[in-house]
Amino acid sequence: MRMARFSAVWRGARSRLDRWLSIARLLPHAGVPTLGAALVVNVLLGLLPIGFIVATSVMVQRLAEAIGGDEQAWSATVLALGLAALAFLLQQVLAPAQTALGHLVTWRVDAWCTRRLMTSALVDAPISALEDATELDRLSRAREAFGRTMPTPGDAAAGALALLPRYGQLAGAVVVLWVALSPWAAAVAGVTALVVRFGQRGALGRFGAFLKGLFPTWRHASYVRSMAAGAAFAKEIRVFGLIGWVRERHRSEYLDYLRQFWAGRRRINLRPFLGYAAVGLVGAAIVFVLIAQAAAGGRLSVLELGLAVQAALIPIRFGVHFPESDVPTQYGLQSYEAMTDFARSARSRAALAAPVTGEPAADRPEREVRFEQVRFRYAPQGAEVLRGLDLTLPAGRSTAIVGLNGAGKTTLVKLLTRLYDPVAGRITVDGRDLREYDVTQWQSRIAVVFQDFVRLELSAAENVDLAAGADPDDESPLWAALDRAGAREVVEGLDAGLRTTLSSRYAGGQDLSGGQWQRVALARAMRKVAAGASMIVLDEPTSQLDVRAEVDFFDRFLEISRGLTTVVISHRFSTVRRADHIVVVADGVVQEQGTHDELVAAGGGYATLFRLQADRFADAEAGR
Repeated sequence: MRMARFSAVWRGARSRLDRWLSIARLLPHAGVPTLGAALVVNVLLGLLPIGFIVATSVMVQRLAEAIGGDEQAWSATVLALGLAALAFLLQQVLAPAQTALGHLVTWRVDAWCTRRLMTSALVDAPISALEDATELDRLSRAREAFGRTMPTPGDAAAGALALLPRYGQLAGAVVVLWVALSPWAAAVAGVTALVVRFGQRGALGRFGAFLKGLFPTWRHASYVRSMAAGAAFAKEIRVFGLIGWVRERHRSEYLDYLRQFWAGRRRINLRPFLGYAAVGLVGAAIVFVLIAQAAAGGRLSVLELGLAVQAALIPIRFGVHFPESDVPTQYGLQSYEAMTDFARSARSRAALAAPVTGEPAADRPEREVRFEQVRFRYAPQGAEVLRGLDLTLPAGRSTAIVGLNGAGKTTLVKLLTRLYDPVAGRITVDGRDLREYDVTQWQSRIAVVFQDFVRLELSAAENVDLAAGADPDDESPLWAALDRAGAREVVEGLDAGLRTTLSSRYAGGQDLSGGQWQRVALARAMRKVAAGASMIVLDEPTSQLDVRAEVDFFDRFLEISRGLTTVVISHRFSTVRRADHIVVVADGVVQEQGTHDELVAAGGGYATLFRLQADRFADAEAGR
């Protein structure tokens, strides 16, 4: 039992030490000049109140002597009054400076943390990390902090600096009590203050750990709140009459969170508060009894009495909550820990999927990309999506991959772009394992239009160019990409052309239709081709279009991408008949492949589904 308690105490001490070491590692990211200025200001704010206590006590002592007839004491009284006034004035001047420097420390540390979080989420973390519930909880905790809904790592760093004046005053008060009264009084005051202080911090730490476990519940409640306040859900909520359901769900989710929150707070804080309040009262009573006894016995001068009484008040007030430090240092570190945990996990996952040699991809593929007995599942215990798939994508030709929903088509795109790696089998590029190539360079060779492609609420120019690196003063590459994608008319019809924000949520912005957005997305792919990509993949980007519009889109795409290695994914068999090579995927394997005419002549599943979908298209046309 004793060993278990000792182990628990040791783990708690290690945890607290690690927390403060983490804050210490964050502080240099504020910048040396800013950090130096903040340290000086906070140390001075810790010493000035002690100087004020000493000066006012000396002033009272000299004033009594002056009233008693000592004329020389008047000059000492005026000097002590001046020093007290100076100490008070400096505190008033430095307090705003402390606040300003604290904000600067917060912003700079948070800026560094935000860059690190972006690198972890967008560069280091494989896609699997962004689809894992545990990792999403960590990412959510970190992201919500930077949205200012909870304290941030920068708040923790600034809060730690703000503790310097508090502890500086305590140390000064203990020294004054030691000199003016007795070592015993100083020891009682100091120990009482630290016991109450550490007890309160310990309860706050336990409550913080408890809140960490409540975060999944908080995520659920926050999601319902976003439904109630977001435009994305408004149309269906109104049409389906879901307002009452949303209100009730919002109420039940938040009450579930709050019930757990309140119960945990009572369990963790109530009894410790009563116990530490009693400790504080006993300690304060002992100190003032010692002061009273010394004064009654004539062992204290007016100066010593003034020093002792004023100094004793500082430790008594030390057990209170420090709003500028306690919550920021406790909960700001939670988001930092979530961020570092996510970054650590991202690096571990990335290391497992790291390239063997990291050689540059150059202009590959020159001959072909081949899937060889590729197997894949998204979770270790999940169902296999691909089950020994063999597939060849010839370089410089168009390949259409068709199949019903859930056949594994999009998974092929994720593997081809190295967002994932196969569980078994391999993908080769001109005979060499794809994992031997540098991931970033390989991905730079591929332009992808995903089914859920990004629609940035930015200008049309930024939506087309993204990171391709066009000269902002030269629009010709953007217009060339728009021309190839058949999107020139779309952009020319906008009020400000390429400078128009593609969202009506902003002043001067305009919305696009689904078909117009798809042409902008295709222009984005064409822009990347112009920047050096040699392979284009379309992953059902036209799913919102009717069959005729989809046929027109794919026909145009096959025409403008002639000579490039292209892969077109579709569940509509009737729209990709002009592709050089058509592959039918079903149940995670290639079921049929060949040209359109060969597959129709074979009379297999492709022919059946093609005729079925073509007949529906013909019926729809006849009914128009």
